[in-house]
Amino acid sequence: MDRKMLKSKIHRATVTGADLHYEGSITIDRELMDAADIIPYEAVCIWDVNNGSRFETYAIEGEPGSGVICINGAAARMVAPQDLVIIASFVSMSNAETLVHEPKLVFVDDKNQMLDTRKEVAGQGTLKSVHWKN
Repeated sequence: MDRKMLKSKIHRATVTGADLHYEGSITIDRELMDAADIIPYEAVCIWDVNNGSRFETYAIEGEPGSGVICINGAAARMVAPQDLVIIASFVSMSNAETLVHEPKLVFVDDKNQMLDTRKEVAGQGTLKSVHWKN
């Protein structure tokens, strides 16, 4: 039996743009993609911390070091610039592989510059404040 496991995530990145008229996808700073082991055109899940929307698209690379996190195409209606998002990728693996699997977790600052990569700690608390929209 295979299990679907978290492969990587970029935690609480700030949306820098939303381009409704682009063909689709999410543009991600190439340095963050590399740190999270996300390759161009790989499927990713996007979870908006501010409004609760969840959707799937594919990644395209942005300029390295730019901090770009831009939601493109129809999905641009599901986010707003400055929203915090979690970008996650998944992998299927056998039960045996899950015993040694450790996802790559990338944490960023408010400019989407990498802070660190580390294991997730349950109940670690908020790294960035969230401003709820009415």
